[in-house]
Amino acid sequence: MPELPNPKNESILIHVGGILLPRNEAKISVFDSVVQGGDAVWEGLRVYDGKIFQLDPHLDRLFDSAKAMAFAEVPTRDEVKQAIFDTLKANDMRDGVHIRLTLTRGEKVTSGMSPHFNQYGPCLIVLPEWKPPVYPSSGIRLITASVRRNPPQCVDSKIHHNNLINNILAKIEANVAGVDDAVMLDIFGYVSETNATNIFIIKKEKLLTPHADSCLPGITRGVVIETARNADIEAIERNVSLTEIYTADEAFTTGTMGELTPVLEVDGRTIGTGHRPVTDRLRDLYAKRTAAEGEPLPF
Repeated sequence: MPELPNPKNESILIHVGGILLPRNEAKISVFDSVVQGGDAVWEGLRVYDGKIFQLDPHLDRLFDSAKAMAFAEVPTRDEVKQAIFDTLKANDMRDGVHIRLTLTRGEKVTSGMSPHFNQYGPCLIVLPEWKPPVYPSSGIRLITASVRRNPPQCVDSKIHHNNLINNILAKIEANVAGVDDAVMLDIFGYVSETNATNIFIIKKEKLLTPHADSCLPGITRGVVIETARNADIEAIERNVSLTEIYTADEAFTTGTMGELTPVLEVDGRTIGTGHRPVTDRLRDLYAKRTAAEGEPLPF
C-alpha cells in the first residue's frame, strides 16, 4: 500500500455533495462532469491558527469561474462557507491545514459533453488535509517546459478550472529533469508562471511579475503585490523574458500550497548570489499577514 505523506490524513472526513464521508468512501459518480471532461472549478485554501486566510477573495474567484463556465444552481456563499466550517469542525482542524475546494458541474443523466445532460446540479467537494507548505523553505530548482500555457484565445486563465493537462505535462518534464517544477511560457515566448505557482523576480530592488493574461491571477500573487507596494517596494506587472529570470538578482514563486518559495536555479542557471533580502522581507511580511488576517472559524 502507498504511504501517505501525513498518516493523520488517513482518517479525515471529506464533504462530498452535502455529506461528510471517510476518506476511503469519499467518491463521486462516474457520470460527474469532472470525471468526463475536467469540467469543474476549484480553489486552494489555507488555515492558520483558527482562521482561513483570504477566504472571500478565493470564493469570489470560485463564483466568477463558475459563472464564466455557465454553471447552474450554484450554492450560495453562505452554503459554501458552512460546508467548509462543518468539515473543519468534524476533523478538529484549526491550523496547519490546506483545503482543496472543488465545485463540479455535477452528475450527468448520460455520458456526453453537453451541459444539458447535467440535471442534478453542481457537486461541492471540501477536501481538507494536514499539509504544511509543499516546497522546501530553502528554495526550489526549475526548468523551462516545452508545453505552453494556454492564452486567453484558447482558455482564459482567469477561469480557475480543473482541466490542468498543460500543467501536468509541464510537471512531468520537471520530474524527468529531476527538478521541482517547470516554468511555462506563453505563446509569444514570455514567462507565464510555473506549472503550479506564479513567479516573481527582483532586479535592482524592483519586483517584476508577468501580466495575468496567460497565467492565473493568483490570490497569493495579489497579496504579495499589495504587500510589496505597502512596503515601498516597487512592484511592476509586465512581460518578463527567460533571460530576465536567468539574470535576476532574486526570484521566488507564490501560491497557497507553497506560500513564497525562493527559486535557486532555472535551466541550470543559478539565480543571483544566494543573498535574498527582498524575498526574505516579503516572506516575513506575508507571514505577519497570515498570522493577523483571515476569517475566524466559528468553533
